[in-house]
Amino acid sequence: MKLYVLRHGETNYNRLGLCNDDPRRDVYLTDTGIAQAEAASQQLRNTPLQRIITSELPRTRQTAAIINRYHHVPIEANALLNDIRTGFDGKPVSDYFAATAHDPLQARANGGESLLDYKARVMRFMEWLKTQPQDCVLVVAHEETLRVFEARFSAVPDADLRSLHFANCAVAQYRL
Repeated sequence: MKLYVLRHGETNYNRLGLCNDDPRRDVYLTDTGIAQAEAASQQLRNTPLQRIITSELPRTRQTAAIINRYHHVPIEANALLNDIRTGFDGKPVSDYFAATAHDPLQARANGGESLLDYKARVMRFMEWLKTQPQDCVLVVAHEETLRVFEARFSAVPDADLRSLHFANCAVAQYRL
């Protein structure tokens, strides 16, 4: 399977530096995020996508809808792709990083999940994806998700997960 993976476009919470893992919260693409998604749609315009899979968070679905203007393929949400549950929804990202700095891989703050918990969840998604019949799929998710994908396909050790960074709507390509 040819797999394209991208982070959603910039959101109002990205600009404010806030965490969001609750799909019910009003987090949406900014004008910049919409432009980023439109640029990604141009980049993927001639890619023979057969399906788009997103997290349940509105910013990924909004990004996918923009990209799908050229493809008209099914878009579905999969909860395994939801952003990491930080325990800091609606609070500064810096507070989350401070609370987990003592053990960035295993620390769970405020009832959230650790980065390794999240990695295991995304790996379950990848195992499920292997059972799907499509030859070309786009996944629209979150920076933490892309860290897990990149680590999996490039043999990046867990200790280096947090050092990986992905711009909004930058497209990564893998073979699953």
